[in-house]
Amino acid sequence: MRHFISVADLTPEEIQNILDRSLEWKKEFKEKGENEPILKGKTLGMLFQKPSLRTRVSFELAMVQLGGYAFYLSPNEVKLGQRESVADVARVLSGYVDVIMARVFAHRHILELAKFSSAPVINGLSDFNHPCQAIADFFTIQENKGALKGLKLAFVGDGNNVATSLLFTATKLGTDFAIATPEGYELDPAVVRLAQEFARESGSKIVETHDPYEAVDGADVIYTDVWTSMGQEEETEKRLRVFPPYQVNQKLVEAAKEDVIVMHCLPAHRGQEITDEVADGPHSVLFTQAENRMHAQKGILAWSLEAI
Repeated sequence: MRHFISVADLTPEEIQNILDRSLEWKKEFKEKGENEPILKGKTLGMLFQKPSLRTRVSFELAMVQLGGYAFYLSPNEVKLGQRESVADVARVLSGYVDVIMARVFAHRHILELAKFSSAPVINGLSDFNHPCQAIADFFTIQENKGALKGLKLAFVGDGNNVATSLLFTATKLGTDFAIATPEGYELDPAVVRLAQEFARESGSKIVETHDPYEAVDGADVIYTDVWTSMGQEEETEKRLRVFPPYQVNQKLVEAAKEDVIVMHCLPAHRGQEITDEVADGPHSVLFTQAENRMHAQKGILAWSLEAI
């Protein structure tokens, strides 16, 4: 069964196939206003613990545009692991639908859903990683830059779930990855060790630093994310003191390549991790990146349902 839990579980060929097919579907949709309904008769159940604009809308429309049907289950409707055990939810829901997408707080809930589900489970986000976002991001990079191998992606900020999936994807596909974090906010060493194994196969280079200018030197892509993720609200004040040197501003952008693109998975806290000047400036691809979530989800859904 093709669960989509982590990019680390996929081969480079599978990842590239998802990216290439997603690009084809975007082009087809832009030209014709519709896609071939390859998922006609298929149903997606969307299970949310965390609210989301992009994840919900992009998955629902991706499924509909490929001919299927999608429905949303809100946090209060299911109360995953509270009102009913995760295992029981997995058994029941997978009896109704062809594929499940879940957006959760704890990664163990994704793993438990996959263990007990008779339908493929897609990780729409967990505290460990965010693989759907990474697929959309590399879709956007490929769309803007062409080939991915040999490019340099610089992540500036917290070594969080988004950074984890970007690192896995980069090292699977031969993209160099540099990350600048404050001390104490680095990526999990186990994540880096696994990515180093992928890098040895693909030829990627990994750089970990506390200096954002070192990270962005020679970068083709600068990526940032919020300093305080959902579920970390009690750390907000401390993080607001620690992270200001890691703001993506015009000065930092000018330290990268002249044609660098700037990315953010959104929602953005403007004036914190990114300035208005950069978010709305000529290097920004933030809103193309957000639009591409919808087309990238088509690739993920089709892969999970073995339609590609």
